[in-house]
Formats: sequence, structure tokens, C-alpha cells
Amino acid sequence: MKRTLLAGCLTLLMISCYIRDTEPFVGSVRFDGTAYRPVYKNPEDVAKVEVSTARSLKDPGKIYTYDRYLFINELGKGIHIVDNANPAKPQNISFVSIEGNFDIAVKGNWLYADNLSNLLVIDITDPKAPKLTKTIPNVIPVQAFPPLQGVYFECADSKKGIVVDWEKVEMEEQPKCYR
Repeated sequence: MKRTLLAGCLTLLMISCYIRDTEPFVGSVRFDGTAYRPVYKNPEDVAKVEVSTARSLKDPGKIYTYDRYLFINELGKGIHIVDNANPAKPQNISFVSIEGNFDIAVKGNWLYADNLSNLLVIDITDPKAPKLTKTIPNVIPVQAFPPLQGVYFECADSKKGIVVDWEKVEMEEQPKCYR
């Protein structure tokens, strides 16, 4: 009994002498004055799907083929449609703008694409004039945190809109959220 009491007292004494940092941190990651802030858009802007003129590829993702066409995902932005009739000289013909698009699939005359939490069904019978035929809302889970590990970030607020991206910024105070 006396040993237990003595061990407890020594433990409390050692803990009280422990030097604490002024700012808490998680694991071995200290707040360095930068963190991620959500970028918001309103639901109407997120739902817009528009076909526009061709753009150059900046951050390509998946590629699907259909007939002589290539459908190339531009991560987070939409889908490039490329006429590959002459593989030595492919022609970028148009771009389908889809906010939060990271994944695509093609089956028959249908192209399936994510639009943040929504699933879009696009008729590509005529790839030069794709048509959005259906939007299935809220079927894909969306995370309210940056896609990185070991980072501080401003907690998302659904009242401000839909989180479509994250930007790294300088912050005066350590944010409450960490991943």
C-alpha cells in the first residue's frame, strides 16, 4: 500500500515538472503558421455541367476509350473529349466542365462521372455533343477535410456552401481541426 502511494506521488511530481508547449499539437506535427482553408461554392454552381471548347490538359486522371474517342478526366475540373481517329495526331475537340470530377467510367453510349457527391449520366452517342441525361444526387460520400494526412485545417461549415477544394494559407491561430 505504501509503495503504491509513493509511486503515485512520484508520478504526480514528475508530471507537474513536465514543460508544456504553449500550443497543443497532434503527434509530432507542430502548427507552422500554415493550414488548409476550404473553398466553397453554392449548390447551383456545383451542379452546372457545360460543354465548352477544348482546353489543354493540366492534371489528367483516368482515360477511357469509346469508338475512336478518348475521354480524359481533368482532376477536379471535368472531362476532355479527344478524337483519336489518327493516333499519331489526336484532336482535342471539347471539354465538359464538371466541378469536383475525379472519376469517370464508360459503358456503351453512357459516360458516368462524379460531381462531388452526385453521379452524372451523360449520353455520348455523339461524342462531339455530349448530353447530361440524369443526375443522381448524394450517392457518393464526400469528405469534409483535405485529402492530405498530418495537416491542420479550418473546419468546414456547410452553411457557407459546398467544399469544392482546399487552399493552403497562412493563419494567425492554430485551427481546431487536424487530420
